[in-house]
Amino acid sequence: MIQFNPWHSVDVGQNVPDTINGIIEIPKNTRAKYELDKQSGMLRLDRVLYSSLYYPANYGFIPRTFCDDKDPLDIVILSQISIQPMCIVPSKVIGVMRMLDQGEADDKIIAVAAQDMSVSHFDDISELPEHFFREIRNFFEDYKKLENKTVQVETFQGAAKAKAIVEQSILDYQTHIAPQLEDMMLKQPSLKLPS
Repeated sequence: MIQFNPWHSVDVGQNVPDTINGIIEIPKNTRAKYELDKQSGMLRLDRVLYSSLYYPANYGFIPRTFCDDKDPLDIVILSQISIQPMCIVPSKVIGVMRMLDQGEADDKIIAVAAQDMSVSHFDDISELPEHFFREIRNFFEDYKKLENKTVQVETFQGAAKAKAIVEQSILDYQTHIAPQLEDMMLKQPSLKLPS
């Protein structure tokens, strides 16, 4: 039975790819690594980070997207506050962090919370202070070290590249995931496909 699942049931946004909906899994300033359970749509505690690092920003995913790692596209949302898990956050896309996790591509879209006036004026990551890049790179390259796992941040790129990645991940969702959901609907006609 298909039920509400934020990956499939929440709209990607009203002004894609400029402004999209991000769904928070992990609030900033926590060591808890929550992940969407793709079957149930609930959050599960994946682990408490092995290192003494804390997430430097709110972290989650973009609904109705799909990437090479078989997950929805990841998003880092800048805000002055820690945002509750499973909150839908309209977010302005300003860049992307290109990285390798265990040798596999694992891009992170960088966005600002559209309703947070302390950050919503940023239009591109080139406008962010240099320390932001050092902090986010340090976190992502170090947070798995005590698990003997390797993460390599390759580069940061601006809003134009990030928006192209968002658009491709939406197409990949429509190609690889939506047909599976439609097949499930045909087998169980009482279920309704999210619009």
